[in-house]
Amino acid sequence: MGNSKSLLSRRIQAAGKQIPADLVIKGGKIVNVFTGELMEGDIAIVDGYIAGIGSYEGTRTVDAAGKWIIPGLIDGHVHIESSMLTPQEFAKVVLQHGVTAVVTDPHEIGSVAGAEGIVYMLERSRDLPVDIYVMLPSCVPATKFESCAAQLEAADLKPLYADPMVLGLAEVMDFPALAGPDSGMLDKIAGALAEGKRIDGHAAGIAREDLNIFRAAGIRTDHECINAEEAKQRLDLGLYLMIREGTAAKDLEALLPAVNARNARRCLFVTDDKLIDDLLEEGSVDHNIRLAVSKGLDPVTAIQMATLNAAECFGLHDRGAIGPGYRADLVLLDDLNSLSIAQVYKQGKCVVDQGVPVPGAFPEQAAAGTRHSIAESCRLAELQAGDLAIPLQSDYCNIIEIIPNSIVTRHIREQVQLEGGLFAPSVQHDQLKLAVAERHTRTGNIGLGIVKGFRFAKGAIASSVAHDSHNIIAAGVSDQELITAIHHITAMNGGLTVVSGGKILASLPLPVAGLLSEQGYEQVYAEMKQLYAALREIGAPDNFNPFLTLSFLALPVIPALKLTDRGLFDFASYSHIGIEASV
Repeated sequence: MGNSKSLLSRRIQAAGKQIPADLVIKGGKIVNVFTGELMEGDIAIVDGYIAGIGSYEGTRTVDAAGKWIIPGLIDGHVHIESSMLTPQEFAKVVLQHGVTAVVTDPHEIGSVAGAEGIVYMLERSRDLPVDIYVMLPSCVPATKFESCAAQLEAADLKPLYADPMVLGLAEVMDFPALAGPDSGMLDKIAGALAEGKRIDGHAAGIAREDLNIFRAAGIRTDHECINAEEAKQRLDLGLYLMIREGTAAKDLEALLPAVNARNARRCLFVTDDKLIDDLLEEGSVDHNIRLAVSKGLDPVTAIQMATLNAAECFGLHDRGAIGPGYRADLVLLDDLNSLSIAQVYKQGKCVVDQGVPVPGAFPEQAAAGTRHSIAESCRLAELQAGDLAIPLQSDYCNIIEIIPNSIVTRHIREQVQLEGGLFAPSVQHDQLKLAVAERHTRTGNIGLGIVKGFRFAKGAIASSVAHDSHNIIAAGVSDQELITAIHHITAMNGGLTVVSGGKILASLPLPVAGLLSEQGYEQVYAEMKQLYAALREIGAPDNFNPFLTLSFLALPVIPALKLTDRGLFDFASYSHIGIEASV
C-alpha cells in the first residue's frame, strides 16, 4: 500500500526536502533500535511513513520536547481469545499501552468453530489501528486424547494463506506427531513452507536433543521455556526465544539471566494468554519491558526486543524501528525507564493521547450477526449428580497440584478421604474435585480428577474456556455445586461463573464460541471484577488467577498432570492414567 509509484515519489521528495512533510515531530529523543543509542532529530512523516530524520519542515508540527520516542510495540505471540474480547475491543486496550501490532494464534476459536472461527477473527481484525497478524492453528485438535469440536487439516489451512494478514503456521504443540513424523503434520508444515510462511514452536518439556526435531522441521520460535537453561538451549540451536509474561505463565524473571549482549537480538517479548484486567492494569508487552528493566535489563535493549526483534522474527520489514521507509508507528514517552506513555501514533496519526483513544481512531464496525455454529456452541449432554462420582478402591490417588502463576502442574500422590467408597473433597486438605465435560457434540464424556491448590472454603467455579479443546471445566467442593456451575455455563451458552450452594454469585457470559464477549471492554472488565469478588467470597487465593489457572488444567501438551474429558492425562507417559495411584 505504501510503495506505489506515486507514494514512493512523494516520500522521496519529502526526504529530499523538495516538498514539506505531512507531519514533523520535533525535539524528542529517539530510541535507535538499530544501534542501541539515543539520537536527536526531526521525524518527517508523509503518507503514514517516515521519510527522513534530520532537520525538516512540515504542514503540521508536533513538539516532543522532553519526550522519548520509540517504535510502536509488537506482541509476538498472543491468543486474543484469552482476553475474552472481540479483536476490536482487544485492540482498544492494547493500543493504550503502545502496542501497534500483534501476532495472534486463533487456536482457541479454531478448536471450537474450525476454519469458520478463524475467518471470523480475520474479518473482525481488519482496518483497525492495531495491525493484527495471524498464525494459523497447527494442532486442531491439539492431541488425540481429548474431544474437540473441529479438525483442521492442511487442505483447510491452504486457502487462508492467501490473506495478507496470515504470516504462517502457529505453535506446533503435538510433539509425538512432529517426531513421528505424522503425515498430516508434515502436510501442514510443508504447506506453510511452500507458501514462504513462518512456523512457530511449542516445546514445553522437550529435552535438549529433541529440540533438533523442531529446528529441522523449519520451526523458528519457542515461547514455552520456564528457566534460563531451557532458554539457552533454544538460542544455541537458532530458535528465537519468546520471553512470556502473561496472566497464568510468568516466565520473564526466570528467563532473563539467559539474555546477554550477544544474543539479545534473538529474543522478543510475548504475552501468550492475558486476561482483560491484567491487560488494562498491567499492560501488554509494555509490562514485559518495565519488568525486564526493573530486573536490570538495559531499557533500550528491552525496547528493541519488543519492536525490531519481533518485526524481524516475522518478516515485518517496514515496522519495528524509527527510520526512513518505516511505518510511522510511534510511541511518545514521558519517561523511558517507566515507559510512561504520552501519545501513540499509528501511520502518522495520533490514535491515543494521554491514555485515551482519540475519537475516530477506531472505525465503526457493522453489527454483523455471529453465525449459529459459532454462537450456539454449548451442546452438553444431560448431567446428573451421579455422573460426577469418583469410586475408589484405594485412598491413595494421583492428584493435580497447581503451581501458582504457571501453566505447568505437579503430579503428586496423596491419601484422600472416602465416603461410601467415593472420593470426598476435603477443604481441610485442599483436595477438590475437578471435572471436564464435553460440550461440542453431546458425547456425555466427563473426565474426573482431584486438584490441589485452589484452597476454596466452599463453592465451585466453572468455565467454557478450557485449553485447547474448550470443553467445560469446573472445580469445587461438592458435586451439587459443580453441577450448578456447569448447568449455568450451558444456559449462558458459554462463559465463567462462581457458585456457592445453589446460588450463582457472579457470571461473565461468553456467547461467541464460549470464548468471547460481544460487550465493550469496559463492561467485560466490570464483570471480571464481580467474578473476583465472588472468588474472594468462596475463599479463593489472590496470588494467582483461579480462572486462567483452571483453563489450563485441561491442556495435555503441558506438563505434568492434566485432565481431559476422557480422563486424567500424564504428560511423562503421554497417556491417560487412573486416579488411583500405585503405592
